[in-house]
Amino acid sequence: MKGITVLGATGSIGVSTLDVLRLHPQAYRVVALTANRDVAGLLEQCREFSPQYAVMADPSAAQQLAEQVRAEGLNTEVLAGTEGLEKVATLPQTDYVMAAIVGAAGLLPTLAAARAGKRVLLANKEALVMSGHLFMQAVREHGAELLPIDSEHNAIFQCMPRDYRPGMEAKGVRRILLTGSGGPFRDTAVEQLASVTPEQAIAHPNWSMGRKISVDSATMMNKGLELIEACWLFDVGPDKVEIVVHKESVIHSMVDYLDGSVLAQLGNPDMRTPIAHALSWPQRIDSGVAALDMFSVGQLNFERPDLQRFPCLRLANEAIRAGGTASTILNAANEVAVEAFLEGRLGFTGIAQVIESCMQSIILVAADSIETILDADAHARQMAMACIDHPEQHRAT
Repeated sequence: MKGITVLGATGSIGVSTLDVLRLHPQAYRVVALTANRDVAGLLEQCREFSPQYAVMADPSAAQQLAEQVRAEGLNTEVLAGTEGLEKVATLPQTDYVMAAIVGAAGLLPTLAAARAGKRVLLANKEALVMSGHLFMQAVREHGAELLPIDSEHNAIFQCMPRDYRPGMEAKGVRRILLTGSGGPFRDTAVEQLASVTPEQAIAHPNWSMGRKISVDSATMMNKGLELIEACWLFDVGPDKVEIVVHKESVIHSMVDYLDGSVLAQLGNPDMRTPIAHALSWPQRIDSGVAALDMFSVGQLNFERPDLQRFPCLRLANEAIRAGGTASTILNAANEVAVEAFLEGRLGFTGIAQVIESCMQSIILVAADSIETILDADAHARQMAMACIDHPEQHRAT
């Protein structure tokens, strides 16, 4: 049996991971589960899966969970904070780490898992966006296995040559075609986007995701972050990654080869498919996902992304080309702006404006240490909050 630590167990990816694990109780055992503040959700998972450890990132939530675990007599040790997250990501009894904490909060435990030589099932794209060079270096130096969980990157991985591993040069590949649905506003008039509400933004037409990721899909920042992630995962420059709007979300991505072949991975839009693939790779196991009915799909459509409608795509492209801490700044500003939008403190089109202001204002440095990266992240968050609170003083030019 393989021991599994699930970082972000109560989020959408974590829940889907546990759904797959339920189907294979003889193959996998849950060693540790983590969450941020969802005490009730993690407690219910502890009752079912009896992990050795449970971690709450929030210390007060950890205290609440510990009290309830003791009251119920569960044989689970409760830990707290980043230190607890890093511990369960590096346990000797943990073989695989599902890295599904959303945002920059997932960077340190995911990096710790790589440095411990684990099989890292990477759903936290920010780990590569913020620290691509350091993260891939850790994977290589410590013999970790890196398997992408994002449906697009997992699809690309499946379409790569048989002996390919993330971080290697992809032989014979002309370009990567990174697909995206276009989110809920792909057909909305640009002039109407300023009045978009959070409720409209999180109503994704194809995927069931958390609120932050759903907003990223609505702005297509998720595709911008995935562009950056793809460059690191597959060792290519941004000129070799082309984003394709594919509203059906049936083709999850494609790889175009020099001989004219284009390989695509298709499937129903369900995250359990890439999760099951990464858990069992190089074998295949049942994911619980229904077979794709091509006759119901009927037809597949493809469009070029509209950069006027989706300025976050342009900003992400500029960030990966600029290098250094640019991607860290992009990600941090986006997280702050999306949170403000969801709280009703910022308009939808203001998200890109805040990001651009931060990218124009903050001096870039080499992203050559985790301390430098975390400092850039903190600086960008402060700047983004200032842009939101005092927009008249921080307008992008």
